[in-house]
Amino acid sequence: MRINLLTLLFLAINLTYSQSDANFIAENDLDINTPPTSVSKIGNNGFMFDIIPTSINSKYSEFGSGFFKDKLIMVSSKKIGGLAKLDPNTNEAYKDLFCLDIEEDGSLSTPLLFSRILNTNNSEDQLAFTPDQQTVYFTRSSKENSLEYKIYKADLEQDSHGNFINQELLSLNKENTSIENPFVSPNGDKLYFSSNMKDSFGGYDLYVSDIKDDGSLGSPKNLGPNVNTPADEKYPSLSLDGVYLYFSSNGHENMGGHDIFVSRILEKGVKAPRNMGNTINTAHDEVAFFLASRNKGYLSSNRPNGQGSFDLYVAKNKEVKQELEGFVFHNESKIHLPNTVVVLKDEDGNEVAKQLTDNNGNFSFGVMPFEEYTISTEKDGYINKTFDFTANEGIETTYSKNLELATTEPVIEKVDDNLAIVIENIYFDSAKWSLKEESTISMGKIVKVLSKNPDMKLSINAHTDNVGRDAYNMGLSNKRAASAVNFLVKNGIDRSRLKFKGFGERQPKIDCKSKCTVEELQANRRVEFIILD
Repeated sequence: MRINLLTLLFLAINLTYSQSDANFIAENDLDINTPPTSVSKIGNNGFMFDIIPTSINSKYSEFGSGFFKDKLIMVSSKKIGGLAKLDPNTNEAYKDLFCLDIEEDGSLSTPLLFSRILNTNNSEDQLAFTPDQQTVYFTRSSKENSLEYKIYKADLEQDSHGNFINQELLSLNKENTSIENPFVSPNGDKLYFSSNMKDSFGGYDLYVSDIKDDGSLGSPKNLGPNVNTPADEKYPSLSLDGVYLYFSSNGHENMGGHDIFVSRILEKGVKAPRNMGNTINTAHDEVAFFLASRNKGYLSSNRPNGQGSFDLYVAKNKEVKQELEGFVFHNESKIHLPNTVVVLKDEDGNEVAKQLTDNNGNFSFGVMPFEEYTISTEKDGYINKTFDFTANEGIETTYSKNLELATTEPVIEKVDDNLAIVIENIYFDSAKWSLKEESTISMGKIVKVLSKNPDMKLSINAHTDNVGRDAYNMGLSNKRAASAVNFLVKNGIDRSRLKFKGFGERQPKIDCKSKCTVEELQANRRVEFIILD
């Protein structure tokens, strides 16, 4: 019933309702008994949909069912002719398959019957094509019960314009079991569907079967309790990359009736679903959602102000932009670390993005609402580390997460027949000899080794690449070696234990002459810490 004055008074004095809840209930024709917690708690949930009715809606039911040769396929109970037979279970005509052209402006043409072979005197329902569109899986009601559907397979006859042959009732069908809403995965290896099979958790559950090379189906696998409930789960579809599962359910936390949900498909199984929010769902039924592009799809709903039972709508999502940014820095000195490799990975460990921190140690990634990520770091001289991160907001936002890294221990080993303290490269500003701030951390490792070994003496040898004049490089390397010595002295090391020398470009680590790569030039720019006898 609609909100009346008495109801509004009840809302005003009931502290569990907010004014926004009351407005939402009134706008969506909710019954006062609808739990308000779902209305206020779900929100947009990371989606911003515009829902646009299509021009082809009628007083009968219209459900989208994917695409064939750039045409939209629709299931509808539109009456065809004056002798259309009514289904006593629905009081509408038996459903048929229709095709519609999609115009350049996105509008839909007048529906035409899709196939004289696939359409029969029974009710036809959803169908799904393999990626090459040479095989179709479709459902048709049984003669005995128009609410019970069986699944079939047929092939497209070569060089035909839609003539289907080799029609076959699949072995997946069981007595007193309905198989509905087939959807083929984007790579064509799996068929998702809904069914009230004996092992369901109650009502209709979602299942998946492998598609074999001959087009037959493997044993169905229930998608499990994360997705399925004692109520109904129907209309599965997948994102274009096969990562996300969309479906309708009246069993999960919803806003009333069937809502559309999304789950991430992980290697270890299907993740618990997320309601797709109040910009697409209402207190009524939203079903049969499937994508035409990344952010545009179709759905059917019996929401108010439609033309009939279930109407077909276009759903356009404006992506909620979110950023993850932060700094990478040394855990002890808090010095920011430039040129750190930072990798963002999804919940399955797949790389989403990769970048180097800038001169201030900053990184920034785009992330998706309510997704779980890991962030891994890699930098010479520092212990590789992995951090967990969850994008836990449904609105446009910027998350901040700083990453602290600990240094590795210096190693004493032979370098060109000399015993040396080996650490990561020491960096200087271009054409300058002052230590970069991040290199003071590395030099701190040398201080620790010398402090623990009071009898140890060092020769600090600085080298440049072969870019520029030889005399200039020699002078620059001498100044850089001296700068390293001065740092050690300032940090408590007696100058008498230290020698230094600049070698310029005369002792390259990689003798690449005039054909050096960027990496080879970097390797030749180095400071070595040679242990003296």
